[in-house]
Amino acid sequence: MQMEEQILAEGCSAGSDAARKELYDRYAGRLLAICMRYSGDRATAEDLMHDAFLKIYGAFDRFTYRGPGSLRAWIERITVNVALEWLRSRSRFTGVSLDEGRSAAGAAEPEPAADEIARVPREVLMRMVGELPDGYRAVFNLYCIEEYSHREIAAMLGINEKSSSSQLSRARSILARKVREYLETH
Repeated sequence: MQMEEQILAEGCSAGSDAARKELYDRYAGRLLAICMRYSGDRATAEDLMHDAFLKIYGAFDRFTYRGPGSLRAWIERITVNVALEWLRSRSRFTGVSLDEGRSAAGAAEPEPAADEIARVPREVLMRMVGELPDGYRAVFNLYCIEEYSHREIAAMLGINEKSSSSQLSRARSILARKVREYLETH
């Protein structure tokens, strides 16, 4: 039987191995998916997920239960931050790498309609996101999936808001092209 979220958090905070195991079992898949979105490859994503769990286990003294979903939101935020730290540590956010793919994006590609996107399997879409240049992928994930504003993204990545907006536009253009190419061949 699964522990309630608050009891699970209290157990982890107290250092309970059973609670930590349950936390891992319950959220590992979700956190791995987050890490995959930022890293683009499974081996790195697995390393990042394990780093995130170590950070989570060590930070429970700073967690405050705020109702259902607050534990999940907290561990997801830590995981995103671990992935961003990994990207920053590899100098992925210098001006050069943020402009990677500029020529590949070309002119802004019109976004496909919702019914067109619905015809592309989710795993194919996630692979397409994973193939984006690092800076584009990070901004796309932060804006479209994590729902941060360009101001927040700029602060997190150490770039300006205009650069964040530009990266998102280029990411969307690349993804639109990839979706159209997929639909033409499938």
